Amino acid sequence: MNEFDARILPPDAPQRRMLHNEVHARPSARVRLPALITYVALLNAGVSREQECAHLQRLPGHSDLGIERLQGNFLRLRCEGYTVKWERHTEFTRYSIVQPLPAHAGWGSVLPELASHVATGTDWLRALPGQTVAAIHLAMLPEGMEDPQMLTKAQQWLGEGMLIGSRMGNTVEGQSHSCLLSHLRIGADGFERLLVLAAPETTEGRGGRISQRVLELETYRLMALRGLPVAKQLSPVLAQAESQLADITARLEGKQGGDQALLDDLVALAARVERATAEHGYRFSATRAYDAVVRERIAELRERPLHGTQTVGEFMQRRLSPAIATVEATAQRLTALSERVSRTSALLRTRVDIATEAQNQQLLEKLTRGQDLQLRLQSTVEGLSIAAISYYVVSLLLYGAKALKLAGVPIQPELAAGLMIPLVLWGVWKTVQRIHARLHRHDS
Repeated sequence: MNEFDARILPPDAPQRRMLHNEVHARPSARVRLPALITYVALLNAGVSREQECAHLQRLPGHSDLGIERLQGNFLRLRCEGYTVKWERHTEFTRYSIVQPLPAHAGWGSVLPELASHVATGTDWLRALPGQTVAAIHLAMLPEGMEDPQMLTKAQQWLGEGMLIGSRMGNTVEGQSHSCLLSHLRIGADGFERLLVLAAPETTEGRGGRISQRVLELETYRLMALRGLPVAKQLSPVLAQAESQLADITARLEGKQGGDQALLDDLVALAARVERATAEHGYRFSATRAYDAVVRERIAELRERPLHGTQTVGEFMQRRLSPAIATVEATAQRLTALSERVSRTSALLRTRVDIATEAQNQQLLEKLTRGQDLQLRLQSTVEGLSIAAISYYVVSLLLYGAKALKLAGVPIQPELAAGLMIPLVLWGVWKTVQRIHARLHRHDS
């Protein structure tokens, strides 16, 4: 019996354990310094877990790796001399190869050679499934923070370019626990280079958290910027759509063209705007989400400036903020255009409804006049019918009276027939009324 079998709680809510364990879904790596982390993030659109599993099986000692181990979103594989961490996200998958540097790795001597230390080999990296969105060599050394020649020595490994960097975090004594240096440029090998110099007493847990924040910061920065090309591509399309909407509105205001032509143009424009919203709405929302993560990671660094350099957070925000503002403005522009199309559609619908109501009113008036004429005609026909029927009835009575006179009955046929005319008219009229009443009840 396990600890949960004898519990006294009600049954678990659906997915309770999954939601609870989400906080442990992507634990930080434990990195013992000095270390080199080779990190690659790839877009995984069209890439299945089976493909990623097949590639991980190429690692030495993991040929029997089962796909069931990749049903989650995190996996750490230990190989001889290094560790490979696999993480799958909504849009990208990232691989982190953590390997220790030799014990004799020195601050001034080993740094220029770090890029060649990729334990799994270039063939394995080149065959990773997906499209590369970020590739970083992160060197972490437990020394050099207080070296007055820190920037000069870092430049030797990082290469040409304006250095940016900062001191990160606070120790119990109020001092920074590490320094981050880079120039955020892609080298000839396709990798960016980052350098972290930490205090000698840095623990494996802190080293892992530092590496995670730094690598996530750069990854989410690049993912946030994926919305910028979309925004630039969409800008002329929006300008054309706005111009067309203005033209339709002017035609609507000036009552130019038929309603059907205006409706056709407006429907085509609305379809184009909705298509753009459907195609790019997710990208703009993702950009906002990634930008929020970038800001959060920058805040977690708790940066302090290094003399003569720009901090990483300041450098990123000065260049990232305009791009994010462009994406946000384009998203708002698209939303506003959709709302304006809806309002114009409502105006056109109102105009069509008013025109339709006027046509219905005219039709109703024609029907009313027709009904009046029909009623008059019906009354005339009824009068003629009563007169004709009464005439034939009176004629029959006259012939009957004449027959009685010939039979010896003392009667004046013409007088008798004349006296019966009012009674016959009344009887015929009552009969016609009863027939009409029955027909009306039947129609109802």
